[in-house]
Amino acid sequence: MNTSNTATTAAIVPTIASTVKPSEAVQRNPFIRLDPKDNVVVARIEVPAGTAVPSEGVATLQLVPAGHKLAARFIAKGEPVLKYNTVIGFASDDLPPGTWMHSHNIAFGDLVKDYRHGLDYVPTKLFPPSERARFQGIVRADGRVATRNYVGVFIVSHGAATVARKIASHFDEEELADLPNVDGVVPFVHEQGAGMERSGEPMELLRRTIGGYIRHPNTAGALVIALGEEHNALDEFLAHQKLVPGAMLQTLVIQRAGGTKKAIAAGIEQVRSMLAAANDVRREPVSAEHISIGLQCGGSDGFSGLSANPALGRAMEILIEHGGTAMLSETSEIFGVEHTLTARAVTPEIGKKLVARIDWWLRYNEGRDTQINGRVSPGNNAGGLANVLEKSLGGAKKGGNAPLMEVYEYAQPVTQHGLVFMDTPGYDPVSATGQIAGGANLICFTTGRGSCFGSVPAPTIKLASNTPMYARMANDMDINCGVVIDGEATIEQMGRAIFEQILRHASGEPTKSEALGVGLNEFVPWPLGISD
Repeated sequence: MNTSNTATTAAIVPTIASTVKPSEAVQRNPFIRLDPKDNVVVARIEVPAGTAVPSEGVATLQLVPAGHKLAARFIAKGEPVLKYNTVIGFASDDLPPGTWMHSHNIAFGDLVKDYRHGLDYVPTKLFPPSERARFQGIVRADGRVATRNYVGVFIVSHGAATVARKIASHFDEEELADLPNVDGVVPFVHEQGAGMERSGEPMELLRRTIGGYIRHPNTAGALVIALGEEHNALDEFLAHQKLVPGAMLQTLVIQRAGGTKKAIAAGIEQVRSMLAAANDVRREPVSAEHISIGLQCGGSDGFSGLSANPALGRAMEILIEHGGTAMLSETSEIFGVEHTLTARAVTPEIGKKLVARIDWWLRYNEGRDTQINGRVSPGNNAGGLANVLEKSLGGAKKGGNAPLMEVYEYAQPVTQHGLVFMDTPGYDPVSATGQIAGGANLICFTTGRGSCFGSVPAPTIKLASNTPMYARMANDMDINCGVVIDGEATIEQMGRAIFEQILRHASGEPTKSEALGVGLNEFVPWPLGISD
């Protein structure tokens, strides 16, 4: 990854630093309050019985494990249990203040969702264009702004995968040494394009995904390769995506080139012909309104919804105030709390679009052992998540509390600024691939147990939910949100620090996954409908 022309932005907020030891901070306040209206608070660490909680005026009646909940006031039997001012279940008995709250005394109940389509919509107050934060971006000829600068080698079917990898691997650091503004030549290979129906939704998804990557602002040039007899025929793909070959979009058919060896040689020359033009760019100050973030979480723990996710959500609120875009996804992981999004939709129609995607997932997964059918893993439960509602609630906090401006299907081009939703599976590589195809030029990925995910051409910023994991996986983690759990920072402080770091990475500062070369194998279009 080249950074010779990177210029970082001025600090938006002071760097979070403290001489307070986590143990001292916890002694002062062992619990976290997530919303003023909540009737529960959450333990930062394991808290013994009899511990005073001065912030709530109660004392613990039982031991409360780390990440678990405590009744902050009397909760009557049948009364809703509120976390983030959202119902996560109902008290199964009369619960005195200081009671440990978990699966044993939080009943799932029959939650009637009030979608309130658009009734709670409050428009975001945007900064005037002249006052918006800026970063060092690459402005394309058509006005689009890139955060990175790659040449991509694409395939229309898996039959061309080896040729694509061989062509891209030729352009190593030595080959690109005289091209400091080119971040790399990357193969985008997949396992589809043949053995599937020739039309319909599966082919539509595949073509839309590949086309989105080719048109992505971070793709300076593209070589598209076909074997020559795949279901996803090259000419049909180009016509479907309205892509016109030229100097920076070239094609190669292996059978016509004379086989593997000749195709590799020809492809190398075709890529080489694009490199001078790809290198002819520079970074310049541009508005943060050009930043589009794909939001991801994986390997979540009991703290993900308490530190990394809400802190990232606050950063997204700030980004949106500056005109940018936050893309919430992973449909199966917002199931149960989708009404918190539909209520603040810009119009009732937008809210109904989200419910329609939820309904599609319920039909698609009927009778299957999947997350949308309500299962919470033992690890999630041990970490303090009482049920699927609570898990989904934490995941949805990555989008903050901004109004929902639009809902997109997988890999559709995202044109609306603000908080939007893209329908994707919960599986991280597939979900992020759809977001990038839609135009995300950065990915923010929260994790509690640890993730080694990376992506190109849009880089991934990884946020740790707890300090021990951050320290253990320091070479993979970019930001430690565990300081919120440690009592060294507030969600507001952490959110502003995340926003500041987003601006730096958008300006070209490499992320940890980029420094490790992670991301070359994470292009995974949604494999819906493989048939033969």
